[in-house]
Amino acid sequence: MRKTLAIALMLSATLGLAACDKKSEDKQQDANKAAQQSQESMQKAQDKVNDAAKESQEAAQKNAEAAQERAKEANEQAPAPTKP
Repeated sequence: MRKTLAIALMLSATLGLAACDKKSEDKQQDANKAAQQSQESMQKAQDKVNDAAKESQEAAQKNAEAAQERAKEANEQAPAPTKP
């Protein structure tokens, strides 16, 4: 009789632990899902930063080219120095 009671208690304890473990498994799945969404958001943000840096570089290059053109035009329009 004691052996049967001990087996019954161990079985009920095992089932109790298994039932409690389900909640932690659900929390882990939720945490994994949140981490994946966070990773995707970070990737999108990084892509936007990369695009902005590329646009900034292109704008700086265009500004440099425009400044060279203005300097060239200014040289062409400046009167030639006269010899004394």
